[in-house]
Amino acid sequence: MQEPARDAPESRSLAAQIADALRDEIVQGSLSVAERLPSELELAGRFGVSVATVREALKILAAKKLIRSKRGPKGGVFVNAPSLALAGEMVQDMMAWFVGLGVIDLADIVESRLLLGRVCVRLAAERASKQEIDAIAATLAPFGRDGITDEEFCRLDVAFHHAIAAATGNNELHFIMLMVNDSLIPATNMIAVRYRERERVVGFHARILAALRRRDATEAVAAFEGLIAYLSEVYDRALEGRREPVGGVTRE
Repeated sequence: MQEPARDAPESRSLAAQIADALRDEIVQGSLSVAERLPSELELAGRFGVSVATVREALKILAAKKLIRSKRGPKGGVFVNAPSLALAGEMVQDMMAWFVGLGVIDLADIVESRLLLGRVCVRLAAERASKQEIDAIAATLAPFGRDGITDEEFCRLDVAFHHAIAAATGNNELHFIMLMVNDSLIPATNMIAVRYRERERVVGFHARILAALRRRDATEAVAAFEGLIAYLSEVYDRALEGRREPVGGVTRE
């Protein structure tokens, strides 16, 4: 690669090209998990660019959480170990952005959660180990504490559905649900918080858990469908509330 003049518009493009080349090596396994990358000077020589351009390329990879830096005598830049949680974080921001802009509306959210959630609870009923069932139950215990804030309630709600997704035995589905739950549940909770009855939500959670313990996939799915139907009614009431005139002005 030929280095353009420093601060020229092409310099960032060149850094992006180097970042793409290194990313491909990571994805293809040429650079393995926890492997230390060559030094900035070595990479600059390899690509025929300045150290500053290499440094910019590494910043791009770090922002995508593909690499991490470690200080000390055994330090350097290392390939990050992949994880479902890390991958989910990378997608959640984009999903939250879509919801905030209205690209994904409430009807989309309800339909998606219903279709995917049915699969999750059915598979969890069929496949979950005792430890996984206990992990689901553990997410329900904190709901009984006094003084839980709306933010905490939302976090616990997300944790409950994450635990079910983890119990499906399907990592692809688990990853998808990380994205769906982490981005869509908080967005809808913001809309429904004034109209949602916490006890109703927790009651549906308890019904789902009881069905999972009995390995009753049919009842687990029915309880989940009841939860989504209730939440859909809450969203409708919330949207109606937004349209009610206040002082002669409609809230939107």
